[in-house]
Amino acid sequence: MWCTMSHASSDHSASTDTPTSSPLALLPLGLFLSLFIGVGAYLTYQGVDFAFYQLPAPIATLPAIIVAIILSKEKLNKAIEQFLRGVGHPDIIAMCMIYLLAGAFAAVAKASGGVDATVNLGLSLLPTSMILPGIFLISAFIATAMGTSMGTIAAVGPVALGIAQSAGMSLPLTAGVVLSGAMFGDNLSIISDTTIAATRSQGCEMKDKFRENIRIALPAALIALVIFAFSSTATQTPPTEAVEWLKIIPYLAILILAVSGVNVFAVLTLGIILAAGVSLFSVTDYSLTHLGKDIYAGFGNMQEIFLLSMLIGGLSELMRQQGGLSFLTQLVSKIIHKFGSHHSAQANSRASEVGIASLVSLTNICTANNTVAIIVSGSVARQLAEENNVSAKRSASLLDIFSCVMQGLLPYGAQVLLLGSVFGLSPLQVVANSYYCMLLALTALVSIFLKHQGRKKSTSQQAQS
Repeated sequence: MWCTMSHASSDHSASTDTPTSSPLALLPLGLFLSLFIGVGAYLTYQGVDFAFYQLPAPIATLPAIIVAIILSKEKLNKAIEQFLRGVGHPDIIAMCMIYLLAGAFAAVAKASGGVDATVNLGLSLLPTSMILPGIFLISAFIATAMGTSMGTIAAVGPVALGIAQSAGMSLPLTAGVVLSGAMFGDNLSIISDTTIAATRSQGCEMKDKFRENIRIALPAALIALVIFAFSSTATQTPPTEAVEWLKIIPYLAILILAVSGVNVFAVLTLGIILAAGVSLFSVTDYSLTHLGKDIYAGFGNMQEIFLLSMLIGGLSELMRQQGGLSFLTQLVSKIIHKFGSHHSAQANSRASEVGIASLVSLTNICTANNTVAIIVSGSVARQLAEENNVSAKRSASLLDIFSCVMQGLLPYGAQVLLLGSVFGLSPLQVVANSYYCMLLALTALVSIFLKHQGRKKSTSQQAQS
């Protein structure tokens, strides 16, 4: 669901009245989650691998959209028009374009050998005693540059397994290190689909969300590095090859430009051009035809999230028009005000942040997909933030952080399942060593309560003076 829909209606129809709150309007959302979760749970019980990914999320939205149109009090043509208005909202379209560019960059950069070159660079710089922290940093760097934890795990996992076996290290711990680094980088990457969804749904700049995010994520990462350093039991350093700096340049450029605040479309376009140049120059028999196919393959890799964003955008607008989002926002707001100490602004703001974190966490548990969780929670999160004086960058950061936390701790999440299959481990063994995600949850909660405690003291001092 997209919070920007509430603003879209005023752009399209100034005469549209504020919709009456209605719990019935949430039925389509309940149907979508029931189908997605129900099928996944049933297939899990049947022992199917990657059970929660057997029913594509975009397909699960179709019955929900049909129900939303049936529930609409408008004529059929008008209801369809409302749906299309949500699908074509500027934020949805911008998000989808970013998805395509991010997918193209990841595919072309991988074709150039950039992932292998980055792993080799990291290993060549590491002493034997720092292999585990090094694997974390390598995974984090690649995930930040590629914008995908799944892609990072697929690329780094087999390499990390070979390192662990040759260096005599614990396989469950090594798998947890790879997962930790991948989730750290995915959470901070400006081209990650979770970052794109969080910032677009909350209406903030990516650079602002990154700065807000890193203040919470960096302490957790540093503590995790210390734990990994003391847990490293490597007996020998794996062999490495000569460092190929040219193939690493596109990743470095993406990171530097993104942190500098350059427009994300320009960043990704330049990244694709640089990666294409590296591939054409350094990869034998790589031609413009191969480049075109890789770019298109990158587009294809984003197909599911592209379609899901558009369909959920349309569904969100239908539910907004029917009063579903208004009901949900009022319900959560009542809970926030009920538990807010003396209904103070600071208490309500803190309760709102806890509410946003809880909402996206619960949704992620249900969907086993951090991007879907952000999409579904985004609308309510933004309204809560606006009503309780929580900045857009703060709400975007909390959405991304807690979806990342849950995704890294779910035994049935795709990242954990993939690592379990690569390392030959139970998903529970992988989750038990996901130290970064545990620490991230802790530092995020501490930041919520310390921030508002500090604000409360400041307000009290001003009142006394």
